[in-house]
Amino acid sequence: MSDAIVVKGVTKTFAEKVAVRDLDLVVPEHGLYGFIGPNGAGKTTTIRLLMSIMFPDRGEISVLGHKSALEAKDRIGYLPEERGVHKKMKVGTFLTYIAHLKGQQGPQVGGKVSHWLERVGLAEVENKRCEELSKGMQQKIQFIATVIHEPDLLILDEPFSGLDPVNMRLLRDLVLEQYQRGATIIFSTHVMIQAEQICDHIVMINDGDKVLDESLTGIQTRFDPRTILFEPISHEADVSSLSRVPGVESVTRAAGAYEIRLVDGSDPAAAMREIVTVVPTARVELHRPTLEDIFIQIVQGSADANSDEMVELRASLRSDSPEEMAS
Repeated sequence: MSDAIVVKGVTKTFAEKVAVRDLDLVVPEHGLYGFIGPNGAGKTTTIRLLMSIMFPDRGEISVLGHKSALEAKDRIGYLPEERGVHKKMKVGTFLTYIAHLKGQQGPQVGGKVSHWLERVGLAEVENKRCEELSKGMQQKIQFIATVIHEPDLLILDEPFSGLDPVNMRLLRDLVLEQYQRGATIIFSTHVMIQAEQICDHIVMINDGDKVLDESLTGIQTRFDPRTILFEPISHEADVSSLSRVPGVESVTRAAGAYEIRLVDGSDPAAAMREIVTVVPTARVELHRPTLEDIFIQIVQGSADANSDEMVELRASLRSDSPEEMAS
């Protein structure tokens, strides 16, 4: 298998700000990669460098075997962070126009347009002007424009931003369909749970630096879980004895259950066996750290986990604000 993208020693600065620093990256063909990190981490700059929208101060980039994405533009589908359609054009005309730009010709183009509009629940808008649609509808139209030519490489910058939960799930399923079709997919997001649901490989970026580049399975294996979720049969059960179980560091109440934190180097399996003998148990399970937990662990260092900066970082990794969601 060859590589769809190869990045060697790439740096990009804007005045005094280093947006991307000494980035090395290899994305194999048919990879499903998530670029994750908080807003302003360097994800969008990296994507723009891959797309030859901007160029590095130093370093080399190869896209689908070419030195520039422009040389392979008909094989690439790109959904930028800045959404936009030709507002005065009718939806069907706009999508047909984009398909022609991407080398799609013949009577089958109209069938593709109708098929995709039906897939995203917008069959009735084909003859409406793009400006008549809501922001959420326009975003789905732009996604169709990104994939209508069945690209070998799909690059999506914050594709789920602003979508309501129903359309977020729809778009996620469509992205996975493109992967199953054989496309190589890269998408960026600051919402870690989205990457966990979709990706098989994670690239974490923080303040312009790549801080992690590993398969999701490898990450989950390497960052050993140290928390056990425990729920007693009776909510009136005395759980104070759990703190005396060997290897237990702390026991805290959490939404009707308990989080049992283990000390470094302890055996989670042994602790779980002991826990069920101490208190009658309805549920006990190992809590694997989320990507958010792992990211915070990596960037936190010796910083106070409860500091204003860390609280703000955690908030930025979770979700779009409801008022920004498009209908």
